[in-house]
Amino acid sequence: MKKVLVTGGAGFIGSHVVDSLIRKGYRVTVFDNLEKQVHPGGLPDYYNLKAEFIRGDVRKKRQLRDAVKECDAIIHLAAAVGVGQSQYMISKYVESNIQGTANLLDILVNTKHRVRKLVVASSMSIYGEGLYSCGKCGKVKPPLREFSGSGTGSWEPECPCCKGKLSPVPTNEDTPLVSNSIYAVSKKEQEEMSLLIGRTYGIPVTALRFFNVYGPRQSLSNPYTGVAAIFLSRIKNGNPPVIYEDGLQTRDFIWVEDIADACILSMEKEEADYRVYNVGSGRPVSILEIAGTLINLLSVKGISPEVTFTFRKGDVRHCFSDTSRIRNELGFEPSVSFGEGMKRLITWSRKAVSEDRFLKASSELKKRGLI
Repeated sequence: MKKVLVTGGAGFIGSHVVDSLIRKGYRVTVFDNLEKQVHPGGLPDYYNLKAEFIRGDVRKKRQLRDAVKECDAIIHLAAAVGVGQSQYMISKYVESNIQGTANLLDILVNTKHRVRKLVVASSMSIYGEGLYSCGKCGKVKPPLREFSGSGTGSWEPECPCCKGKLSPVPTNEDTPLVSNSIYAVSKKEQEEMSLLIGRTYGIPVTALRFFNVYGPRQSLSNPYTGVAAIFLSRIKNGNPPVIYEDGLQTRDFIWVEDIADACILSMEKEEADYRVYNVGSGRPVSILEIAGTLINLLSVKGISPEVTFTFRKGDVRHCFSDTSRIRNELGFEPSVSFGEGMKRLITWSRKAVSEDRFLKASSELKKRGLI
């Protein structure tokens, strides 16, 4: 594979994938619509000028067809991102993520091309709640939680079989998928459509279920991006990070350059063909720990997390990855620990533009009854 097309290649994850590909000697074409919410200033200054750039939208098949024509492999990252926003901008997320991917697959099925590998970015959000262990019933998958108002009682899910206490365990790729947002539904459809068409037509496809990605170039002014970036923006602007529930819910954070490595490894290795992989650290981190770590590393005085004890509809309690499949089959291991990654994130953020738009986004969610 000589030439790689990266859809969404000007974005947070995409730009790191592009840099890694170029370092490895690939010729790269980036296809990106420079969405204003993500790129208010147009093409970002970190963009790698060694990559060809095509401004285009995956929702427009003709533009996409021209980009696919001369490529040997595709890393498909273009997507509308944001769980909360997806719950009221339904058409945008379905058109960008499902129809955009359908356009790509339609091109691969019905036009002449030389593509020999497709890597698709899926998401841990398609699991809904993660996997748990019950002392009586073994491993179980609880349903999504439902709360109204606020409270200080238990936020933990209970065993769907015996109503007993549960302990979270690593979530593997065979865990049932229970999507909890339009974003999650759209990523699930992306993954399933791609694998189906790949198998049907003999086009090797790999789907990567990204867990919570963080690192440099993640927008600190987009309130619908990852929690680490949202908290960082609040703190840098002298405001407390706002935490839903009691803050003890956990997530799995992975450094963005490790994600880029996983994408390229999946593209290069035949063992990855027609497979699905979790891409995470395998380490659960509480939301309170994220906020506290950022405050401490920034040496900010007088700011502490604001724990609201309120429920945001669709949020899961615990979900962290079982990474044994990608480790055993592809030899992938994250290279950057959580502690080291947070230090690197802080170093980068000192010069990054950061406009705190959290309250506006939160107000929108409240207005629509999602908080």
